Amino acid sequence: MSPLKAGEIDKLLKQLDGWVLQGDSIAKTYAFKNYFQTMAFVNAAAWVSHREDHHPDIVVGYNQCLVSYVTHAINGLSENDFICAAKLDALFEL
Repeated sequence: MSPLKAGEIDKLLKQLDGWVLQGDSIAKTYAFKNYFQTMAFVNAAAWVSHREDHHPDIVVGYNQCLVSYVTHAINGLSENDFICAAKLDALFEL
């Protein structure tokens, strides 16, 4: 599989709220009220990622976490990165 092309990335990125292109990855910072809520989201995101067998990089702070997706096997973005990003957005809305 080849990485998505710039036009495909732009089209898919417009369908996501708050995600931005950062180099070869897409990223979003989620904000929370406190550390407990942050960690609850991170743990739920880990479960979703395990089920999808597609694991993001996550940087955790007290009341926020930065999530970034890239498909390392193709050195770029795949449709699966955007699918997983949408699933985390749905999780955040719960």
